[in-house]
Amino acid sequence: MRNPRNIGRPLAIGAPAPWIDIPVRPSRMIHFFDPSNPRMAVKVPDIAKKVDIILANLEDAIQLQNKEAAREGLCKIARETDFGQTQFWSRVNSLDSPWFLDDMLRIVAEAGDKLDVVMIPKVEGPWDIHYVDQLLAQLEAKHQLVRPILVHAILETAQGVANVEEIALASPRMQGMSLGPADLAASRRMKTTRVGGGHPGYLVREDPKEDENAPRATAQQDLWHYTLARMVDACAATGILPFYGPFGDISDSLACEDQFRNAFLMGCVGAWSLHPNQIEIARRVFSPPPDEVAWAQKVIAEMGDGSGTVMIDGKMQDDATVKQCKVMVELATLIAGRDPEMAKAYGL
Repeated sequence: MRNPRNIGRPLAIGAPAPWIDIPVRPSRMIHFFDPSNPRMAVKVPDIAKKVDIILANLEDAIQLQNKEAAREGLCKIARETDFGQTQFWSRVNSLDSPWFLDDMLRIVAEAGDKLDVVMIPKVEGPWDIHYVDQLLAQLEAKHQLVRPILVHAILETAQGVANVEEIALASPRMQGMSLGPADLAASRRMKTTRVGGGHPGYLVREDPKEDENAPRATAQQDLWHYTLARMVDACAATGILPFYGPFGDISDSLACEDQFRNAFLMGCVGAWSLHPNQIEIARRVFSPPPDEVAWAQKVIAEMGDGSGTVMIDGKMQDDATVKQCKVMVELATLIAGRDPEMAKAYGL
């Protein structure tokens, strides 16, 4: 058990003090790119202007022979790019890989002053976060960084899901978590090869009718609902941010939007974008609809101090409604400060 009085102290002499409250900024999309690919690298400055988070990927999507080139590319891009208000993240290789340690040593040394968050794959339990926490503190002290680097965990193993609450509590560096459906499916021995989204075979069927030959309606269910809900609760309980992960079918923009919206409605702040055509989907879905923001502002205005109940347009509103409305307006205000088009739509 850690002494709670020490939570605000750095884990290494000379390291910056940990965040007590994580900085909350618009995070509607985490856009992945391959820093070993020169064609992608040259587009980073322009793409960075269009996204809330841009992430240099060093892990699974990078071929083995390109691991070092990806690391070199990340450091070069960090040195040469002004990210402005856009957050710069990296997904490093998993802790059980031969590349993880070199990833951390190199990117903190050369890009630590630009790097907002390190995304850690396949987190199994709080022990993984404790290791990363201590290592980051040592590297921050060594390289005299003044701002601590945050940690984001990917939930993509059965053991990670079993330990999700402990992972969320493992360090004041914890920025949030993402659902990693593909690796999680493999870990659970689920019988699906899709990367995110549902499966047409996972459904419920209407009860039989009097005419046994009559067609019976079916509805596809969400394979990820339980895990996503549990992750959202763990994040909300500890003041960190939940994200939906990848939607692999780049050509199916409609289903991607549906999956992202489910995550938004359940409490996620953003999702991964794997292709430029998913950026606008995430931007649209994870920005509250202007009509709902206007309604929320109306409820807050008419409820006064938030106590009691009032009837607004024939609907009863009470203190719980005000709390819901404040969530919507606070998010819209946050996004308006980043996105002029949405600011205009919200009238903010």
